[in-house]
Amino acid sequence: MSRIISVANQKGGVGKTTTSINVAASLASFGNRVLLVDIDPQGNASSGLGINIKEIPYGIYEALAGKARLPDVIYPHSVDGLHVAPATVDLAGATVELVQVAEREFRLQHVLEDVVDSFDYIIIDCPPSLGLLTVNGIVASSEVLIPVQTEYYALEGLSQLLETIELIKENLKPDIQVLGAVMTMFDERYRLSQAVFHDLHKNFPNRVFRVVVPRNVRLAEAPSHGKTVFQYDPVSPGANAYRRLAQDIHMHPPSYV
Repeated sequence: MSRIISVANQKGGVGKTTTSINVAASLASFGNRVLLVDIDPQGNASSGLGINIKEIPYGIYEALAGKARLPDVIYPHSVDGLHVAPATVDLAGATVELVQVAEREFRLQHVLEDVVDSFDYIIIDCPPSLGLLTVNGIVASSEVLIPVQTEYYALEGLSQLLETIELIKENLKPDIQVLGAVMTMFDERYRLSQAVFHDLHKNFPNRVFRVVVPRNVRLAEAPSHGKTVFQYDPVSPGANAYRRLAQDIHMHPPSYV
């Protein structure tokens, strides 16, 4: 049975897709079979892994819409063990279409049932919103990983997301768990980063990963080449951080500060 982890934060630009891609790739490098599911209509996780979303015949939209089975929209990646269910431009209309579907919040969960026994991990890259696609991603998962940028509004955004997860837990998915928050784009030279670091640990004890992801230009460059950071620069600080984060996720229980 897969561990299904959604990567979510309603704020954009927090490193959510970068985290999804590189955690999935790192988990695959440990010998796991990993599926990355891109449910963000922008398709950044798909293009960041070198998939031309304008040329593929099917994506996750077709699976959600019942036009294709999920195994038919999964593509192998050059990283051994890593597979991708990409987002195409059609996914932008899925939110409107899903409104009319019975049990619309459970659509992705039902779709994943076709492959849940085929992978050790399923990583879901959610959109930067708290809309229906993100709710589908959280409901379909057993755990939620929350990237948090070390900036002024981080705590406010994290609080809103945790409230949403609690509502989902009460009304839709009682067994959903918050895997933890991971700090991204951390720069120890700035007082703000240090302040957010301490505030997160103070307000969310035992729910913040010990490893922090530094602000690193190689992480930003890798997707433009369609590569994971491990393919682009495997010894960079960003690669080392995501390798340690994946190791923490793989541990039972994870290692928190």
